[in-house]
Amino acid sequence: MNSQELFEKLNHYGVIPVIAIESVDDAVPMADAMIEGGLPVAEITFRTAAGGDVIARLKKERPKVILGAGTVLSLENLRRAKEAGALFGVAPGLDQDIVKEAKRLDLPFVPGVFTPSEVGSAMALGAKVLKFFPAEAGGGLKMIDGLFAPFKHMGVKFMPTGGVSMSNLESYLSNPAVAMVGGTWIAKNEVIAAKKWDVIRDNCKQAIELVQKIRAGKKSK
Repeated sequence: MNSQELFEKLNHYGVIPVIAIESVDDAVPMADAMIEGGLPVAEITFRTAAGGDVIARLKKERPKVILGAGTVLSLENLRRAKEAGALFGVAPGLDQDIVKEAKRLDLPFVPGVFTPSEVGSAMALGAKVLKFFPAEAGGGLKMIDGLFAPFKHMGVKFMPTGGVSMSNLESYLSNPAVAMVGGTWIAKNEVIAAKKWDVIRDNCKQAIELVQKIRAGKKSK
């Protein structure tokens, strides 16, 4: 799957579950809940020591899940993500060395941005899908619109993450600047730790149903 195909798939699903998971043993039942809920996508963060091993386990046992690595803050994280089988990487900020190395490794990468200067720097490095983080704390859609205006003609798209939820998902995904969102609410670490797989399944179902409704609405206009 090349970079364009990957981002088309992520755009199709609309919500990228952002997951911090403590135990590798929880990886497969969690993924099964997401698959059952119709959202077979996971950004497994390196916020926990298990991140790389979780990606590797799911790559082997649930290969249909579109796996990304999140909170990629070092070259070591990046290389571990690639080695484990991640199909894309995401960072909360912009580290030019990491973006360059991701390009060398042929790993599609979504760096984090918060200012016009960071958007310009990221695009100069070849990144066109950018994580806007923290989304709600950073001004939400008003800020995204402001960032989008001078860069729209260059093909930039944003993945807002942080404070996005079912209550504001429609507003975000209806915005032409937004390709997809990061969904930290889909599989929270306390829900995973409690093995409440039905909650994760239902969160996925609700999210994908709303995404489909939004997409259908856009087509009918």
